[in-house]
Amino acid sequence: MHAISSMLDQVVSFIKELYKQDGVIQLHEPTFTGNEKKYLTQCIDSTFVSSIGPFVEKFENGISRYASVKHAIATVNGTSALHIALLLAGVRPGDEAITQPLSFVATANAIRYAGANPIFVDVDRETLGMSPARLEDFLDKETIIEDDGLCYNKKTRAKIKACIP
Repeated sequence: MHAISSMLDQVVSFIKELYKQDGVIQLHEPTFTGNEKKYLTQCIDSTFVSSIGPFVEKFENGISRYASVKHAIATVNGTSALHIALLLAGVRPGDEAITQPLSFVATANAIRYAGANPIFVDVDRETLGMSPARLEDFLDKETIIEDDGLCYNKKTRAKIKACIP
């Protein structure tokens, strides 16, 4: 238990040093600098505050133009977006998807919603993102590419269908 506590203290110290503050570090701190209040009032007044309406359509059209794609579909949150992306990538029950343990729980939840199992690859201390070296090590030692061209976990024999860094 002491080793885990020590490691946790090291990570917390690193994050505080990185963000140059001692207090609470917000996961997301909204910034309102323009017409947000006006648009929000228009949205509420229109009664289109859910999954349809002119603001949703405008957002979807703007994203599709920005991404140079035919269509974009707004989702209610990031978890549902990840879930849909996994399904579109062909992730099915019994498959595995690689992700990192230092992430919002939505990533692992979306993998489970698709019926797959998360495989956690460690993070880099410097970036707090998935470690390319650890990913390469996992792929080299723990997986195999079979004759069907797909990647399989040597231990579980499950197909590894996605990687969500």
